Amino acid sequence: MHTITLIPGDGVGPEVSEVAVRCIEATGVKINWEVFDAGEKALEKYNALLPQPLLQSIRKNRVALKGPVTTPIGQGFRSVNVELRKIFNLYACVRPCKTYEGVKSPYNNIDIVVIRENTEDLYAGVEFENSSPQAKEIIRWSEGKIFPDASISIKSISRTATERIARFAFEYARRNNRKKVSVVTKANIMKFTDGLFLEVAREVARRYPDIQFEERLVDNMCMQLVQKPHLYDVLLLPNLYGDIISDLCAGLVGGLGVAPGANLGDDCAIFEAIHGSAPKYKGMNKVNPTAMILSGVLMLEYIGEKKAAVALENAVRKVIKEGKYLTYDFKPFPEDSSAVGTKEMGDAIIRNLIEQ
Repeated sequence: MHTITLIPGDGVGPEVSEVAVRCIEATGVKINWEVFDAGEKALEKYNALLPQPLLQSIRKNRVALKGPVTTPIGQGFRSVNVELRKIFNLYACVRPCKTYEGVKSPYNNIDIVVIRENTEDLYAGVEFENSSPQAKEIIRWSEGKIFPDASISIKSISRTATERIARFAFEYARRNNRKKVSVVTKANIMKFTDGLFLEVAREVARRYPDIQFEERLVDNMCMQLVQKPHLYDVLLLPNLYGDIISDLCAGLVGGLGVAPGANLGDDCAIFEAIHGSAPKYKGMNKVNPTAMILSGVLMLEYIGEKKAAVALENAVRKVIKEGKYLTYDFKPFPEDSSAVGTKEMGDAIIRNLIEQ
């Protein structure tokens, strides 16, 4: 029996979370779910975006499955997701991008994994308004390189965090029989920050002679992924580029509706669909649950239930390929009458699981 924290989320989160939970349980894996709210719903109930009972549950269980949440504008953290990563030191964001037959995409047979450093870079949130003493001091120190009315954001890249994520990427590649790691930076321009990321990645790569290593500039990488995505395997990126490139890769394989995600630390993990909470679709039983279900697949792999993970992914693959029980976004036209709801697609996946 596994005890796992479940965060249903806001907007469409509870709908896709419910379907994902039913699909995971249909594999036969026994899970005791500890259910807690976060984000907008938690703020209404507990006057806190991340209530202490939720944080205590994650600290105890070390594994959580999270639906999309809404961070209210102007209240609390900049992002609930970013705050959770900081609290539990979830330094590695892993986003597999894989084509499934039946998904609308101009490509076939893509299988890319984006590994993004999750704790620093511009996302550390060290910013100063243009009127602040800190911004004025940085502008003065820049000796005319920065306009006097500028706001300032600090980009920090450390050797410690870079070595940690680079080791993670190469270990991931080795463990999953991947052949190549491509490091993506803008080191030709940001010579000290991205330059350090590249330098450390090169050092780590030398310890893994069995894994091919290559270097790409982020702008060229975007073009390469659009033109010839089949050439790429594991991508290693700093935080900001990783966020952007992972959405690009999701677009290559059909969109955020089929894009799962995992945030991993040394002893804790939170699994989540990477799409938003889409409040306008709340309660409509309309949205695609695939990303949340596939995040459950990643979770099952993580907790050692590999047979169940394979079975669930195969069931998802079969339902998508058959094309009979799919939500509207899989269809050629948004109002296609053959589209089914969130729950009905989940039911079809469960039927396929049972038949295996």
